Amino acid sequence: MAKDGTNRGGARIGAGAKKKPLAEKIAEGNPGRRKLTVIDFNDTADLEGQPMPKPSAMLSATQKDGKTLIASEVYETTWKWLSERGCTSLVSPQLLERYAMSVARWIQCEEAVTEYGFLAKHPTTGNAIQSPYVAMSQNFTSQTNRLWMEIFQIVKENCVGEYAGANPQDDVMERLLRARKGN
Repeated sequence: MAKDGTNRGGARIGAGAKKKPLAEKIAEGNPGRRKLTVIDFNDTADLEGQPMPKPSAMLSATQKDGKTLIASEVYETTWKWLSERGCTSLVSPQLLERYAMSVARWIQCEEAVTEYGFLAKHPTTGNAIQSPYVAMSQNFTSQTNRLWMEIFQIVKENCVGEYAGANPQDDVMERLLRARKGN
């Protein structure tokens, strides 16, 4: 209870013990004795998956500068990656949309930094200040990483073996570099 008498607070997001990956639970002999959901990566190519939910129109909207937002591409790439691992039913489309939008906005901010530079002019004093696009880019980078870790945690917790390999988050840097070249 707070000093003012109101009942606020409670458990914070991400507080408490972190969940163990499925591979660790199996190696320890399932100490909790709960039923484990097991997804085998070797057989997922033969499985018939569910169709990808259509990305919302907002993910491919035309921006103020006339370019089309690339969030729908990120959404489809990430959905395909999840589908190959049999995890599409475990990750909500809304989480994927938030991740895709965050990646697209991050790339958009980086393009603006490339175009306008790292410095801007203060509106009243005229002195040089940090470009607002730099701060926005840092915020979107942080948000993108948080959302990706949430998605990847779901995959990690539900796979039998250790997973290593390329993932959509690895492609983000390549997208940034391609955006700077104008491709």
